[in-house]
Amino acid sequence: MPQSQRRSDEGSAVAEFTLVSSLLSLVFVSLLQLGLAMHVRNTVVDSAIAGARIAAAADRTPEDGAAHTADLIGAAVSESYARDITVSEGSGPSGRMLTVTVRIPVPVFGLLGPVGGWELTGRALAEDPQL
Repeated sequence: MPQSQRRSDEGSAVAEFTLVSSLLSLVFVSLLQLGLAMHVRNTVVDSAIAGARIAAAADRTPEDGAAHTADLIGAAVSESYARDITVSEGSGPSGRMLTVTVRIPVPVFGLLGPVGGWELTGRALAEDPQL
């Protein structure tokens, strides 16, 4: 094989390694971010459900449920995610229902993202105070 043909691909391994490792790093970081976003979503939904259960107790108020939800979200994710929490009452097929709604940013880059991106809810059937 002539000398000129052997030299034509010298150094290509370094360039290929750089390009492939950059692409794999981007995929890995994207998967980590997706995992963080799902963790935040599941944690906030679980906190809203727990807050709805507290609000639905016979000896508690809707404000107690909102405060409990805010405490759980603040401890598990961030205090900034516990700012927009509302509790509403409605009727369901089995009686009075309490719904806790939390509006949070979608975590796009770490915990940063557009405000009000997700509206997550938790519901609980209210206890009858006469029982």
